Amino acid sequence: VSILAAGALCSCDRGPQQHVVKASERHILVNGTPYLIKGVCYHPVPKGKTTRDFESLSQDLALMVEAGVNTIRVYSPIDDEAVLDEIDAAGLKLIIGFGYNQGGYYDILTGSFIDYVNRYKDHKAILMWELGNEHNFHPEIFGGDVGKWYEALNRAAELIHQNDPSHPVTTAHGELPDALARSSCPNIDVWGMNVYRWDHPEDIFSEWAAVSSKPMYLAEAGADSYMTAS
Repeated sequence: VSILAAGALCSCDRGPQQHVVKASERHILVNGTPYLIKGVCYHPVPKGKTTRDFESLSQDLALMVEAGVNTIRVYSPIDDEAVLDEIDAAGLKLIIGFGYNQGGYYDILTGSFIDYVNRYKDHKAILMWELGNEHNFHPEIFGGDVGKWYEALNRAAELIHQNDPSHPVTTAHGELPDALARSSCPNIDVWGMNVYRWDHPEDIFSEWAAVSSKPMYLAEAGADSYMTAS
């Protein structure tokens, strides 16, 4: 399970009381109150299966709560209100990730991601909408031109803003966003970063502060994985 850390982020609510999550300077506030991410990336695939399955959700949530986790980042949307309700009941929030091409499952390529946003934007488990997972490392998806990804990313973020003004839009960028990424994506409110610098990712904070005033968080951190099998 990957570790999320760092940025100040916030929750939202469903029902008559409106909760608004906003990026403000280097923080994210919900109704004016900072929220600090203490999170994990979560994609449970039980032994013997090849797809995500929430059969162990209750046990996993209990372990997360015991560990002090308050935020879950998922790589594709959870289209099951019962699962969202259980996560909310445990007191945790979700960063919902949309991939560029997920075979039409609420993805950016088909535009179907906005259907999910509109369906669940009032669910109080939702913290932020996250577009893409280090797609800057895979320009081959975009004909070798990473600029095409940034264009799609910025358009998708704008569409979310038009439909849901109450949640920030973020992305999980591979390492520190360069000048092209930052200038191409003004509609990204918060920058998530996948930073694999072993157990010393802390320099990313000062590096980011030197180039941007927007909030950021560690979407993933740690050491690169590698295969030892021959």
